[in-house]
Amino acid sequence: MGVITSEVVGLDAAVEAARRTSPDVIICDYDLLATIPLEKWERDELLSNTPVIAVSLTRHSQELHLLDVNGIAGFLYLPTLESGPALKILRAAAARSKYSLPHPLNTAPRAVERG
Repeated sequence: MGVITSEVVGLDAAVEAARRTSPDVIICDYDLLATIPLEKWERDELLSNTPVIAVSLTRHSQELHLLDVNGIAGFLYLPTLESGPALKILRAAAARSKYSLPHPLNTAPRAVERG
């Protein structure tokens, strides 16, 4: 699919790898996200601001409990994964992480016509 990835095992390794590579998106098993405490991830400046794509071999998107997981930007069900839709989700999540609203003090005022 042309996606450059690196793999890690565990949250400590994820923090270290994120510092080295500054990922656009994190792809992580949904069950891991939903079952372990993520305080370290949520407090990390880089990881907490990086979109997460949850993936699963066993759960469909209808089965997710998204209230249990913070920051999920998308979901991929691996048994039916097709490259086109998967890349669309990955690109959208990556674009979201690079978008920011301009600060109001840094924008030029609009011209107003007076008549």
